[in-house]
Amino acid sequence: MSTNTTIKILGYLGLLGALFVGVGEYLLHYSPNILGHAKDYEFFAFVSLEHMTLGHFLTVIGLPFYFAGYIHIYLMLRSGNETLARLTLGLGFIAFAIGGIWIGSRATIGNIVHLKEAISPEVYKNLIAHYTNHTEILVQALRVVTALLSITFVSAILKGGTYYKKWMAIFNPILILIAIALSGLAIPSIGQHTLPILMNITHFILFSLSIYQLNNFIKPLHHD
Repeated sequence: MSTNTTIKILGYLGLLGALFVGVGEYLLHYSPNILGHAKDYEFFAFVSLEHMTLGHFLTVIGLPFYFAGYIHIYLMLRSGNETLARLTLGLGFIAFAIGGIWIGSRATIGNIVHLKEAISPEVYKNLIAHYTNHTEILVQALRVVTALLSITFVSAILKGGTYYKKWMAIFNPILILIAIALSGLAIPSIGQHTLPILMNITHFILFSLSIYQLNNFIKPLHHD
């Protein structure tokens, strides 16, 4: 198997991860009431326990494929600058290790919200506060790591010598994520579907464009 074929397979595995985790996270989070009930995770009350269970296991199955996707990104970058490629790979792994801890907790906090009436108000408040301080805070860390890996990703591409054309620098994870988030906030009828799965849509776009660029890179080689 050639190196380029391996890179392509890893890219498709990344796409598979974005698809599985995206569908799973959608099942975990989505209801028509999601945008109006963000406080104390109240939106989970409108998500069925069956959807949360299915969504939980889909995300667990799909998450490891994201690591394959970042190996794909690393291999696309390394011919330009090995150090920046490794930094992007390492930060990508850190991002999805953090993301995995967070997404793996969502069915549990959702179940706690469903049990609100069966728990004393004081205990319920403590459970929500503990989750916010220990797990929900990871979302902030994930955004910081995503911003950092976007910097190394862009820097490697702009230095040249990678498999990417330089216009790919525009389509870095943090800019894609911001664009989708702003679009979702501007158009709530769309945002209620896209905002719960922002990171997965971001990476589906990233891996799709990366595979497209790989195909363009290797096409002239096939004609030689």
